[in-house]
Amino acid sequence: MSYPLLTDMVGVGLRSPHHQPIIAQRPDIGWLEIHSENYFNRHSPQYQQLLAIIEHYPMSCHGIGLSLGSVDPINREHLKQLKQLIDVVNPFAVSDHLSWSSVNGQYFNDLLPLPYTEEALDVFCTHVEQVQDYLNRELLIENPSSYLSFKHSVIPEWEFLTAVQQRTGCGLLLDLNNLYVNSFNHQFDCQTYLDAINPDTVKEIHLAGFTVKQFPEGEIWIDTHSKPVSEPVWQLYRQWIQQNGKHTPTLIEWDAELPSLEILLAEAAKANAFLQREHHHEICCQQ
Repeated sequence: MSYPLLTDMVGVGLRSPHHQPIIAQRPDIGWLEIHSENYFNRHSPQYQQLLAIIEHYPMSCHGIGLSLGSVDPINREHLKQLKQLIDVVNPFAVSDHLSWSSVNGQYFNDLLPLPYTEEALDVFCTHVEQVQDYLNRELLIENPSSYLSFKHSVIPEWEFLTAVQQRTGCGLLLDLNNLYVNSFNHQFDCQTYLDAINPDTVKEIHLAGFTVKQFPEGEIWIDTHSKPVSEPVWQLYRQWIQQNGKHTPTLIEWDAELPSLEILLAEAAKANAFLQREHHHEICCQQ
């Protein structure tokens, strides 16, 4: 089974509590995205449920374990398991993050920020190229959420991400919630970031909710994926679509404090309604 490049379609993240409702109800969803590492065990109930679901929906595989920014070599066993999953799922997109998570083979339970230096850029690009060569397909790299920055960083994040794309030929996964969260945490302008991104390289968009935390030292925004998409992030999405005229596959992410499937689908319907309005507007302008 193969799928064309998806446009004008909105998907949701596939999470275990929603497996059975999706199998039973088969709701009208444009596509589904899985966290790849959750399905490496072919004997798990989740994997067996996935086999039933992939017969009816286009899928993407979103990874958190490649640790592309680590100085550690790429974990070949992990890469092998990812390739096996891809061969079964036949996703229209495979993605991971602009981050690192391992030292000397020991993994942290988080996606950690990179120092934006030429040395880190070389390491990251080498690993992306290795993964793309092994998988024999394009990898999408997602812009991160982060809560600290390195004093010795010399490259703005948006320039670093653009350089990765240009040097490796990878695609980009543009997470607008991460962008908005980082713009507050690191005090930069969202438009500066978006202006640096070539829209033709963006193959997927993520939308999610965040949490505001208050500490004695000040306020910080956390990319928790535990709330509806905020209005400022919806506005960034509208702005991106209107300015670039591209209807990119869009995902609603919700990972913590998971709501009912109906609430998740209602969020997806908001994005879909906007895409349809923009599509209608384009048609009217062409007539």
